[in-house]
Amino acid sequence: LWTLKPPNRTFHGHPRLLASDIYSQYKPVRQGKQEIPKYFNFASDVLDKWSEIEKAGKRPSNPAFWWINGEGEEVKWSFEELGFLSRKVANVLTKVCGLQKGDRIVVILPRVPEWWLVTVACMRAGIVLIPGISQLSAKDILYRLQVSKATCIITDESLTSAVDSVASECQFLKTKLIVSKGSREGWLNFTDLYKNQSADHSCVKTRIQDSMIIFFTSGTTGSPKMTEHSQGSLGFRPLLSERYWLDLTPSDVIWSTADTGWIVASLASVFDPWVFGSCIFVHKLPRIESAAILNTLCRFPIDTLVSAPTLFRMLVQNDLSSYKFMNLKHCISGGEPLNPEVMEQWKSKTGLDIHEVYGQTETGIICSVFKGMKVKPGSMGKAVPLYDVQVVDKNANILPPGQQGKIAVRSKPIKPLGFFSGYVDNPKKTAETEHGDFYVTGDRGTMDEDGYFQFIGRDDDIIISSGYRIGPFEVENALIEHPAVAETAVVSSPDPLRGEVVKAFVVLSPTFSSSDLESLTCDLQEHVKKTTAPYKYPRKVEFVQELPKTVTGKIKRNELRKKEWGQ
Repeated sequence: LWTLKPPNRTFHGHPRLLASDIYSQYKPVRQGKQEIPKYFNFASDVLDKWSEIEKAGKRPSNPAFWWINGEGEEVKWSFEELGFLSRKVANVLTKVCGLQKGDRIVVILPRVPEWWLVTVACMRAGIVLIPGISQLSAKDILYRLQVSKATCIITDESLTSAVDSVASECQFLKTKLIVSKGSREGWLNFTDLYKNQSADHSCVKTRIQDSMIIFFTSGTTGSPKMTEHSQGSLGFRPLLSERYWLDLTPSDVIWSTADTGWIVASLASVFDPWVFGSCIFVHKLPRIESAAILNTLCRFPIDTLVSAPTLFRMLVQNDLSSYKFMNLKHCISGGEPLNPEVMEQWKSKTGLDIHEVYGQTETGIICSVFKGMKVKPGSMGKAVPLYDVQVVDKNANILPPGQQGKIAVRSKPIKPLGFFSGYVDNPKKTAETEHGDFYVTGDRGTMDEDGYFQFIGRDDDIIISSGYRIGPFEVENALIEHPAVAETAVVSSPDPLRGEVVKAFVVLSPTFSSSDLESLTCDLQEHVKKTTAPYKYPRKVEFVQELPKTVTGKIKRNELRKKEWGQ
């Protein structure tokens, strides 16, 4: 990778933060070929370091954080201002809310500046952040608060009623903070509190393996699992793999459209860009609309765009000849496979390649088409630094190029930095991810002679629609609560815009009769939207007499999925 573009210590006369700059502060311990420090905190060891570089006049004048809401409001913070404000928030969490190192906090906020302040403040205080998307239902919130044993929640006024409806069932929840201009009974106003707090806060000392963020990730069976990441796996990992998937400079501005509840937001809108001292650009984007995206790219000096394939599919349907992007040079797509024809259309209309990346909540980015690499349509690139990625058979034997198998990452004898610590309170599920010397992703694919990987499909029933991971079990649970449903099976179904969508096969209850199946379909869809997060609702519904099953009575979802995909 170093041969693609020689590493420079400076960009436009300004220093680039390298791993060696961090190493110099430590007596690192050796883990395999990687030298890992015993203690590390992203806030004090990276963000505050950039603040010092900034104060010395050795960093470009662009902000560290740049936020707009599309309606004229704008927020810009330097690294120094980010440090000042996040210390105030850290005092809110520790002094007002009484949170201590290791305590857990659920944060469900849209793309607003407060989310970034809370994220950095949690690092400073050693508090474990549990992000969630704003579309979560009361039932989803209840589950997350109960299993995580979180003692505090921060959200905005759109979800306060949902939280209040379940708070009495959450025995560990002690404090509720609202991000709002107004007040609400039983809630502390986040904005008022942090503005009046002192900025005098000393960052706690954290070990590199200390828990930092827990993401809830859907599975094919059961409820979402708590995927735990550490200071090392999210914060220190990009220091070791500097070229990695973004390859930014302090002069660059990066925009990721990912929702704050997903790991992509943490990777592309927090850790990886700030390691390089780059500017993180954020648009509130209450709705993902082509016009808003295109106009933003024309009005602001965004160098790198990170988004889901759905967005690029939307954008190429527009006449792009009337749009002149101010500074866009690098486009990255991830979350699901991108159709080669969309890549070709984007290239012909903008002159820009789309670089695909592939990863998981458990591992971060696994494969990437790096800058300077040949783009092969339909391929998600090569293994990223630190990861030995292979295609293996059911016995974890490495398969030769061109042969289809399970995409896996070598995890033994030493687990690579970047891997999750495990599923919290679920060692059995954690152990099930490993086969032989490999962590098995659950995805099937191939690798060609050049080391490029191609995604074939899921090895299980997870549905990935517009980059959102949806477990069929959650949707089936919601559907079965409807009196008209006797039995149901949920699978993925092809969709030209979203890649794939949720489809439900429904067997009606014998006591229920309806001649208006179109009306019933709408009723079922609305029921799911109210019962679980709205993005999980089945966009397609098919009524059947019976579901295919094994001799032991298990539903053959694989058979239904193959039928949908014409296999």
